[in-house]
This record gives sequence, C-alpha cells and structure tokens, in this order.
Amino acid sequence: MKRLALLSVSDKTGLLELARELSDNFNFEIISSGGTAKSLQASGLPVTYVSDYTGSPEILGGRVKTLHPRIHGGILGRRNLPEDRKEMEEQNIRPFDLVVVNLYPFEKTIANPEITLSEAIEQIDIGGPTLLRAAAKNFAHLTVLSDPVYYNQYVEELRQNQGETSLAFRQAMALATFKRTQAYDLAISNYFANLTEQEIKPFWTLSGQIIQTLRYGENPHQKAAWYQVGQERTGWAAAEQLQGKELSYNNLVDLEAARRLIVEFPSSQSAAAILKHTNPCGVALGSTLVEAYTKAFEADSVSAFGGIVALNQPIDSETAQALSKTFLECIVAPGCSEAAKEVLAKKSNLRVLLLENLVSGLEYSLEMLAGGFLLQSLDNVPSLPEQWKVVTEKHPSPEQLEELVFAWKVVKHIKSNAIAVTKNLTTLGIGAGQMNRVGSVEIALEQAKKLSSEAFLASDGFFPFDDSVRLAAQFGISAIIQPGGSIRDDDSIKAANELGLVMLFTGMRHFLH
Repeated sequence: MKRLALLSVSDKTGLLELARELSDNFNFEIISSGGTAKSLQASGLPVTYVSDYTGSPEILGGRVKTLHPRIHGGILGRRNLPEDRKEMEEQNIRPFDLVVVNLYPFEKTIANPEITLSEAIEQIDIGGPTLLRAAAKNFAHLTVLSDPVYYNQYVEELRQNQGETSLAFRQAMALATFKRTQAYDLAISNYFANLTEQEIKPFWTLSGQIIQTLRYGENPHQKAAWYQVGQERTGWAAAEQLQGKELSYNNLVDLEAARRLIVEFPSSQSAAAILKHTNPCGVALGSTLVEAYTKAFEADSVSAFGGIVALNQPIDSETAQALSKTFLECIVAPGCSEAAKEVLAKKSNLRVLLLENLVSGLEYSLEMLAGGFLLQSLDNVPSLPEQWKVVTEKHPSPEQLEELVFAWKVVKHIKSNAIAVTKNLTTLGIGAGQMNRVGSVEIALEQAKKLSSEAFLASDGFFPFDDSVRLAAQFGISAIIQPGGSIRDDDSIKAANELGLVMLFTGMRHFLH
C-alpha cells in the first residue's frame, strides 16, 4: 500500500515540485483539500480530496474540512503501540507519513493598516495549526513540514535514507513547527491586544526566527545571533547587502542607531550622518548628497575613520568617490546608482547596504533586566518648533530657527548627557555620555574650538545651573535650545539675556541611555 501524505498549504511555493517527487519517486498517495487540491489536480497530479477520504464534506465555507478522526487519527497514531494499531484498523484509519501545512497569511494581512477586524479574523487559521501541532507531537512516527524552505531538505533525506527520514530530521522539523505555531499565535494575540484602548498592554511576548549566527557579540567572548520578528522580512532583514564582509553584532547596533538618526531628515533634503559606537560624530545637510557627506566627514574626520555612514538619498557616483577616500565599516542608503556601485566595488571589504524604506514602523524599544524586561514607546515624536517657547529677550531669525531645529534633531540621538554644537547645518562638536552636563558642554565646545563663533548649542536635558550658558557664551555661541524645566531656569534665562544669547525651551527632553 502506498504511503500517505497530507498537503494543505496557503503558500504554494514549491508545492508542485514536492508533490511530483512524492508521487513519482517515493510511492506516496496525496490527500489534499481546497485550493491545494485544485492546484495539484490542475497540474495533472493524482490527488484525493480530504472530503472523499473522510466521507465528510467541507462545511461552513471551508472552515471545517480537516478536523476529522480519519485525519487526526492517522497523524497521532503511535505505530509502536499494538492498541493504537488495532484501533486504527478497526476505524479504517491509515497512518500518515508526511504532513505538509503552512498557514493562512495572518501576519501579512494585518500589516495592511486598512484591514478591518472581520477581514483579519478570516485569516486566522484553525485547522492548520491543529494539524501542525498534532504532526509535530508525533514526530517519532512521521514528518511535518511547516515551510517551503524545508521541502528540498526533506526530499534529500528520502534519497539518502532509502525513502525514509531520520529521527533527528523529524525532531528538527517538529521544533521548527512549534516555533512557527508559537509565532503565529503570538501575532494573533498581539493584534487583539493592540485593539484594546490600554496604552500599556497587560501581556507582551516577543518571538523571533534566526536569520544568522554572528561571529560574536560586542566582544569576541560573547555569543550572538540575529533574529527577525514575523514571517515577512522587514527592516534590516530586508536590506540588500551589495558587498563587503558579513555584518557583525556591533555593525547592526550601529546601523540601527544611524537609521534612527537619518530618518529625522526628509529625503527632499540631502542628509548624511557618520556614527561611531551609536553616537554621531558628524551630521550635516547639504544642497547635494556629496556636499552633505563632505560636511559631515570634515566635522570630525578623525572619529569618522572606521565609522558607519547613513545617507537619506541614493548614492551617486560623486558621493561614492568621496566615501571611498577613507576607511569606513558600513554605508546604508535607500539606493545606489550603477556608476556608484562600480566605484564602491573597489573597496571590497566595505559593507554597503541598501534599505529602500529607512522608516521602520517600530513602536517600542526593549531593555532586558534580571527577571524580566522593560518596554517603552519609541522617542519618535517629531520636532514641532511652533510649540517651542522663546524665553529670552532676543528672538531667533528664521535662519537661526532652522539651525536650532537641526541641532535639536541631532542631539536627540546622542547618549545622555548630550550636547550638540552646530553651524551651517553641520555638527561642529558632540558631547556624549558624560556624568554631568557641563562636562558634555566642555567637550562639545572644545571640539568646535574657534568655529563655535555664532554657532548653536542643543542640550537633550535642562541646565541645572547657568554655568553651561556662560561657558557657551565664552565660545561665541549665539543661540541655545534646551527642554527647560529646571528649578533654576530663571538663572539660565537671566544669563542668556545678560550675554545677548537667544534661548528656546522645547518643553520636551530626549534622554538616551
């Protein structure tokens, strides 16, 4: 008697090729339902409909078709138990050797923001997860394939083992299946959780699928891996790496920091950012992309060596030439011209990534801690100058306000205590991660040196004393932007008025730990 395979898939990738192998080369009879059966039949492959096999018609518009004892008995039957074999014979239940199921595209469906609740509900698979879990539970006696990526591995197993599969392979497929059903249920539960009016949800679960085992983590003695969330490759998992060495853990962390910064600037305005250890060392706007990059590089050419570059426009050949003049770890941009690709290809170790959509759609950030984790919404509130308050006698000109907006966008992405000194829409000095704010001010101003005359200063948090304002004035700073909110704000305002500075309060801080 032929062996039995159940095929019921939403994603038809590789289906016909697998079915032909099963039917022609490995003596399988195929049981199938719905669209899967029709696809096989249309291609001339022999197939038995589930309804014919069970003697029960599909009902409720196809919602119930595989939930039947002849199906699940054939999947869950333990062939090593005489009592199971006897009962299966009495009930005319044949054992399955293979179950191939993938699920309704719920994750893809809810990715559409226009989808309605009723449309989403119809994409919740019931029979599929039941079949997968049953087959995975009984991996000792049959194989379950939950994704087309495993089809070729399965066929190769049959070829190498005289038409059988090894226990190790079946167990590996069971693990992959339980991971898949876990992720599927998680997507559904998170979708329903997000329908509630609670801003902070009572439950939160994260599930990932490994993309790549990394050479190591932050340091060589640390193990690391890269995971994607969901079935669809999005964000960095969807990026195209044109060239260069394999991405490292630190590369990916830095790239994400660079992406978050560069999306502050619309693609209509050429922008470039160079980062080291997640902190910007040079950020600039320009009339062209090469001008923006050159300004960003010259802002701190020493720190730019070995840096991560983010660009908000496709790389052209002139920009590629400029990028090639120094050692860089990674470049990310939404595109790259063919001429630019030829230029960059000469730097074979340089990692060049194309991420067409630099905006991620992320809503939360996660921080692990002992016994749990912290979850918060992202600090992605747009800069709204119309809501800022001028607190000094002197008011900014339109040009000064444009510069203050730029400085405020940059300082948001510097580790606290954070200070950014800018001029001509270019960073001149960065003070990052210091234990006191005046220390960050000193570092940023010392880096800017003489260029700070008539420059601008942004602080991610308020000034607790007027010392930072007075120090800024000594270096020639003309305008300051800060959140305000200190009990000594009046001291800072008084000092700014005394020294002829412009100062704005945003009413919002941007701490980044």
